[in-house]
Amino acid sequence: MIFLKFDRRIFQYFDWTLLALVLAICAIGILNIYSAGFSVSESHFPFYVKQIQWILLGLFFMITAFLIDYRVICQAAYLIYGISIALLIIVFFYGYTTHGSQRWISTGFFAFQPSELMKLALIIVLARYFDNHNSNEPYKLRELFIPFVIILIPCLLILRQPDLGTALIIMLLFASIIFFMGVNWKSVAIALVSSLVLLPLGWYFLKAYQKERLLTFLNPEHDPLGAGYHVIQSMIAIGSGGVFGKGFLNGSQTQLKFLPEQQTDFIFSVFAEEWGFIGALVLAIMFMSLILWGLKIALHSRDLLGTIIAFGITALISWEVFINVGMVLGVLPVVGIPLPFLSYGGSAMVCLMTAIGLLMNVSVRRFILQS
Repeated sequence: MIFLKFDRRIFQYFDWTLLALVLAICAIGILNIYSAGFSVSESHFPFYVKQIQWILLGLFFMITAFLIDYRVICQAAYLIYGISIALLIIVFFYGYTTHGSQRWISTGFFAFQPSELMKLALIIVLARYFDNHNSNEPYKLRELFIPFVIILIPCLLILRQPDLGTALIIMLLFASIIFFMGVNWKSVAIALVSSLVLLPLGWYFLKAYQKERLLTFLNPEHDPLGAGYHVIQSMIAIGSGGVFGKGFLNGSQTQLKFLPEQQTDFIFSVFAEEWGFIGALVLAIMFMSLILWGLKIALHSRDLLGTIIAFGITALISWEVFINVGMVLGVLPVVGIPLPFLSYGGSAMVCLMTAIGLLMNVSVRRFILQS
């Protein structure tokens, strides 16, 4: 069987470039989180120490995902999807609530967010589905019914938590994959028109704070001490960084704690204030290099399964970077999307590192894949 055959060439063709890019961004994240918590007296483990622990755990899962042939992993795609759905359901019974959302399951040692696992599970299950139902013609709307149901179930469960940001990422991920696979333009037009018709209805299903965030996006000044506070302070921090920044640990908005959620959703604001436009540009180049490298892996994969996996993981990282940076710059609504590999958070870090291991898996096996 595939997973019992160990090929030493996986180390010969190991993707050191991909690993170096990810670890470099993680290192920047640790420094940033250290700065964000520098003026806070923490009784136990500081955030940056916890982040190092999450990265080390993520490396373990990365290695595991790298060593097991991705074709074997995808054989268990529907099982992984089913477990992820079960965990999302368990959240409603045993999950605990913070900041008004019930998203986490506590294991006693750490808290886990099942919706992060679902992102990776959906990439794997959609790759399995489209690999088994490959078509030479663009997909029509009716042919996308099953994939739509596959993403709709977790989407509704995640919206119920509520977690609008993760649900949005899942929908964008699905849209990216089906456009990549090829979809009939008539079907696209029907879907867009239907979405526009249903959009006003969706407004009534949003929570009060979610509506407030959208209104704040249109006019942050209408509630500068409430819903608009996050965005205003973020833009002040980024703008005050200037060209070269204020220097490490010298960001006034960060150190004086005017910037909320600065170790998680607004970590980019901390970085931009301390390292300025030049630092932000360097970080943007690193993310762009990571995204382009992922697309290169997708392009050179020897089979459709590997191509979809690589593209899906790259699309996930791309959308999270785009939305988070747009969010802190005030050009997109605040929806609670972390910045990959930089923001503090265990579930997101471990799942992203696992995804990178899977991406490395596809990368190295393009040299050794046997038909």
